[in-house]
Amino acid sequence: MITFWNTFVKITGWLTEVICFRPRVFYEDKQIQSKRIKGPAIIISNHTSVLDYVAILFVFFFRTVRAQMAEVLFEKKGLRILLKWLGGIRVDRKAHDYGFVEKSKKILEKGGVVLVFPESRLPLPGEARPLPFVPSVAYLALSSGVPVIPVYTNGSYFKKKRLSVLIGKPIDTLAYLDTSLSEKEQLARISEKYRERIMELGDLLEEYEAKKAKK
Repeated sequence: MITFWNTFVKITGWLTEVICFRPRVFYEDKQIQSKRIKGPAIIISNHTSVLDYVAILFVFFFRTVRAQMAEVLFEKKGLRILLKWLGGIRVDRKAHDYGFVEKSKKILEKGGVVLVFPESRLPLPGEARPLPFVPSVAYLALSSGVPVIPVYTNGSYFKKKRLSVLIGKPIDTLAYLDTSLSEKEQLARISEKYRERIMELGDLLEEYEAKKAKK
C-alpha cells in the first residue's frame, strides 16, 4: 500500500513539481551514486523547508523513500493520513521514545530506503546552517550497516531561482569509527562528520550552479 501511494503521488504530482520547482539534479560522482539507489540505504539531507521531503521524494523517483518526520506534521488529521499512506515515520521530539529508530531499522532490513533530516528541525533566523546533527542517524547507520547517501538542496521552492539538488557519494560510516572513544563520543564524532560532508556538498553545489550560470 505504501509503495502504491508513493507511486501514485509521484505520477500525479510530477508535472506540478517540475513547473513549480524547476528542479535540476547535480552529482558529486554520477558513476558512483546517481538517482537510482540499489538496495537499502539511508539518505541524509540539510533541512531548509518542509518541502525538502517533496523534493527528495521526486529526485529518487524509482524508490519508495520512507522519511522520518516531526510529530507536528501529524497533528492535522488530513495530513496525518496522507503521511501514513506515504510511509512517514513519526518522530516525537519531545518524548524519550526511540521507537522511530527501530522502525527505521526494520525498513532497512527489508531492503528499504529511509530519509533523515539530521538537523531535527528547521533553523531559526540567524542560526548557522546546517544545525548540529542529532546522533540517532549515526546509531541507525552503525546498527544497520547500510550506506549513507548525503544530499544537499538549495531550498529554492516557488522562487525565481531554480531548485538545485546535489547527490553525494555514499558514506562508509565504519571509516569514521575511532575505537578509543566511548559509544556516545563515537556517535558525536560520526554525526559531525556527516555534517561536514553536507557542508562540503553545499559548497560544491554553489560551484556547480555558478558554472551553469556562466553557460
